[in-house]
Amino acid sequence: MKIVVIPVGMLQANCYLVYDEQTKEALVIDPGAEGVKLQKEIEKRELKVKYIVNTHGHRDHIEANQYLQEVTGAPLYIHEEDSAKLTDASKNFSATNGYLQDGDILEVGSLRWEVRHTPGHTQGGICLVGEGVCFSGDTLFDGSIGRTDLPGGSFEKIISSIKTKLLILDDQVVVYPGHGPQTSIGKEKETNPYLT
Repeated sequence: MKIVVIPVGMLQANCYLVYDEQTKEALVIDPGAEGVKLQKEIEKRELKVKYIVNTHGHRDHIEANQYLQEVTGAPLYIHEEDSAKLTDASKNFSATNGYLQDGDILEVGSLRWEVRHTPGHTQGGICLVGEGVCFSGDTLFDGSIGRTDLPGGSFEKIISSIKTKLLILDDQVVVYPGHGPQTSIGKEKETNPYLT
């Protein structure tokens, strides 16, 4: 498995290219902006994008959706509770090809990720867990948690989501958040002021 981190846009949201090195099948997580830059990274590695996944529907994580769909032909997925952020023309101009639910499995080559619904930052926030990693979107950060003061946010829900869906993972699981540096479940259990 190879993970390429590409910070994009004004808010430097982490877009992830995750791929099976044997098959070159890839998953693009949170293409927040700079579609041409992302396309070049995909083409440079000769990847076949199987899925584009949004961990939630905020603008800084979705702006390059439509562009990447057009150039890769890959379907776009998001949790149903955040789908209006994609399909409502007043909110953005992307089209959704499918909805993700808690427990769904995404396979890319020999790699597998389980969808974990983690509401709190948004109602439809998700994390992808598997292969010793967790792509946490804006649910969990190094030393912090996602904002809960935006529409659809809930401090109680995000804390519950983190404790029941993420902190149950092995301490060695590497967390790749929507912004900032990677961390681990063990480190967050011990040092995150929101969780101790």
